[in-house]
Amino acid sequence: MQLERAVNEADKLDRVRADVLHASLGDYRGQPGVAPLRKLLDPLTFRLSDSELEQLMRPLARGVGLPLPKTKTWVNGYEVDFFWPELGIVIEADGLKYHRTASQQKRGLERDQAHLAAGMLPLRSARWRTPRKASGIAHGCENQAGRGTQGAR
Repeated sequence: MQLERAVNEADKLDRVRADVLHASLGDYRGQPGVAPLRKLLDPLTFRLSDSELEQLMRPLARGVGLPLPKTKTWVNGYEVDFFWPELGIVIEADGLKYHRTASQQKRGLERDQAHLAAGMLPLRSARWRTPRKASGIAHGCENQAGRGTQGAR
């Protein structure tokens, strides 16, 4: 997880782009650290994350057999942390940094209402719940997937 945090931070600070870094790894074949970096940056599975919460949720979702979610994408006019368009499920990883003030919390409620109005299932995972209980949210998504939940796209 440290390597993933380092890559995300470097990207956030415009020090390196993950896709450019991945493309350059062939020049360093056999060097220490290249194999784990190549595995991490696999274009089919790597997703940039703003927080440790987001980084923790992806393997939990994979662990219950969910498809790879879209991350940091716009849905119904709001940026969301995780989105499974084929399931109509949106998850917000609510750390205090972005959900502390009354106005931030109000916006979160408005976002949830927009998703519900579009026929989607919005779920939240608070920092204190992750990773201990975030697996419950992943299992909830798995249960919704089993019911064939289809949301608006």
